[in-house]
Amino acid sequence: MARQLDEQIGARYPVGQRLRILDVGMGQGTQALRLARAGHTVTGLESDPEMLKVAREALAGEPAGIRERFRLIEGDGRETGVHFLPGSFDVVLCHGVLMYVDEPDAMLAGLARMLAPGGLLSLVVRNADALAMRPGLTGDWAGALAAFDADTCASELGVPMRADRLDTLTATLAGIAAPLQAWYGVRVFTDTVPKDEGLPAAQELDRLLAAEDRAGRTDPYRRVASLLHLCGVRG
Repeated sequence: MARQLDEQIGARYPVGQRLRILDVGMGQGTQALRLARAGHTVTGLESDPEMLKVAREALAGEPAGIRERFRLIEGDGRETGVHFLPGSFDVVLCHGVLMYVDEPDAMLAGLARMLAPGGLLSLVVRNADALAMRPGLTGDWAGALAAFDADTCASELGVPMRADRLDTLTATLAGIAAPLQAWYGVRVFTDTVPKDEGLPAAQELDRLLAAEDRAGRTDPYRRVASLLHLCGVRG
């Protein structure tokens, strides 16, 4: 996702331009900190106090220059209008959040309003068109058959999640004046790898990432990815 995001940012803004970035539901702040280290001004919005604590601890270990251009706010992504003025950001990230929102359209409209004209909206969602892949690849045939017509699933911790379809989100983004410009698949080959499995050796990891990157931008592979990364641009 980081490679894909950097590609989209690089296609729209001059190299070295310091951007105003909002990360909605930033979790422990991994992506937000990466962007702050790249020189951007970043605001992280997170509703989970534990995640905020982890992010604050990580931020405390950064150099002063990074801490000065990084702001943490406790808040819900459905209430961006409470915290920010319309057009306040060049880039808005919402990665792995919509899957926990029952009715995402209003939230997406609010996120789009936060963008300045030409701003980039980056979404990462669960792919409803590929829900049968994981159970099928692991031999759970009953689960695979049930997943073909489903639009919900459970995380590895058993938390219910909603999934989205590319066609539906494409129409939604057009309706909120942030039409889809590019999309990628995420976790095409590696979705069934156990979370506690360690990383492979450096050379093998490079090959893995190259294969995932190629598949994530190539049909038909990206259409069966576990996650979709969609990038819309504010008109």
